Amino acid sequence: MKYKRSTWPVFTEIWQLITCILKLKKALNIAPGAVFFKRPTHFFFHRFAFMPNQLTTLPGTASVEEVVQVIERDGGVVIADFLDSALLHKLQGEVENALTESSFGQEDGFVGTSTRRASRLFARTKSIVDVASHPLFVGAARHILQKPVGVWFGEELKPVTPMIQVGMTQAIQVHPGQGKQPLHRDDTVFLWRHPEFGREARLQIMVAVTDFTEANGATRVIPGSHLWDDLRPPKQSESVPAEMRAGSAALFVGSLYHGAGMNDSDAPRTGVTMSFDLGHLRQEENQYLSVPINTLKILPEEVQRWLGWETGETFIGYVEKNGKMTSPYLFLESEDVLGEFGWPKENR
Repeated sequence: MKYKRSTWPVFTEIWQLITCILKLKKALNIAPGAVFFKRPTHFFFHRFAFMPNQLTTLPGTASVEEVVQVIERDGGVVIADFLDSALLHKLQGEVENALTESSFGQEDGFVGTSTRRASRLFARTKSIVDVASHPLFVGAARHILQKPVGVWFGEELKPVTPMIQVGMTQAIQVHPGQGKQPLHRDDTVFLWRHPEFGREARLQIMVAVTDFTEANGATRVIPGSHLWDDLRPPKQSESVPAEMRAGSAALFVGSLYHGAGMNDSDAPRTGVTMSFDLGHLRQEENQYLSVPINTLKILPEEVQRWLGWETGETFIGYVEKNGKMTSPYLFLESEDVLGEFGWPKENR
């Protein structure tokens, strides 16, 4: 077949594109079994990106920058030895006590009838403070979530940095016989839209209290799915298990599709999850009712602020006192916090 001379540049460009893709795949050290996925856009073409066939595992000695780099590329990362053995042992005991007070779920679709859940972990455990304060977790959350926004005040454009806050906490124990959870995005709680909103709303952590294996229902994820828009549905065939040893942790953004796997073993698997969210969004778990005042007052100051007792640069969350918009944190110094807000003791 004979081609016109003007056609050859098209074939040249296609060959150059294929060559660039292969070079990029090699440079990113993508596994040979990795596949491509297409993300539809509002333009007249499809954008191609790589979908790794597993989450990358980094050592506990990794830097925040290394952790963030992998999360931004794949949507999540596994941190080996996130907790030391002493802290892991302490967390295991606290979580087991909390789960003992809990019952199995009442529906088999999302919650699971062979799964126990216990929330209010800042009131029930002491180890959750160490999880929240871990430099890799909070450091990555700050980097990913606290990206300044330009806001006009009159004719002056000022950068405003959002706060971060604890959105939810939960111990989850998946028992033998529990089926796969539907794949979902955790930022659905905010009805977050992709890519229209243009930023992440949440950084989630799942700490392995026991070993996470494919057989016992390790969390399944679709690496790279944080780049998808809202038109593409997730498929279980695209998911992979985030396998990790007890004491390790998986960090992933709220836009990553994931879900608990099927427990086909003879023992339960247990994990602890919590989130850092943008501070101007409503908390998924009501921390004001979940953590009693007396418990809250003995927590570290930074944790108190993360639990919602703080105002941001936009004054969200303020309390009026003597005509001033005041941070609620200042009232925690009082012996009678509710009294400072005018609540009579006889009504409590």
